[in-house]
Amino acid sequence: MLMDYVWAFVFGGLLCVVAQILLDKTKLTPARILVGYVVAGVILGALGIYKPFAEFAGAGATTPLTGFGYLISKGVAEDVGARGLLGALTGGFRAAAAGTTAAICFGFIASLVFRAKPKS
Repeated sequence: MLMDYVWAFVFGGLLCVVAQILLDKTKLTPARILVGYVVAGVILGALGIYKPFAEFAGAGATTPLTGFGYLISKGVAEDVGARGLLGALTGGFRAAAAGTTAAICFGFIASLVFRAKPKS
């Protein structure tokens, strides 16, 4: 069980290292790198390449933005199989609904508890 944590840390850390190298060595903005990670997750998930990483690295592969892209592609594939072409439009929303809802709810709760301060 300890090795599961180690591999999750290593894989997630490698994704962070790649993003940091892209920030340091290119003129890419953080937003473009984040979008690139989501798109890479969608493409790798659609090709069936990301699934072995997700099974091997666990949260190290599913928590970063590449995992979000993989989740979207997986949801679309499942909904297309169940609902046909309409599933291409609804699958990503259906697959990511719980995580997105949690993020919005926790963000709202945090905004009630903490007071925002402008940068100086």
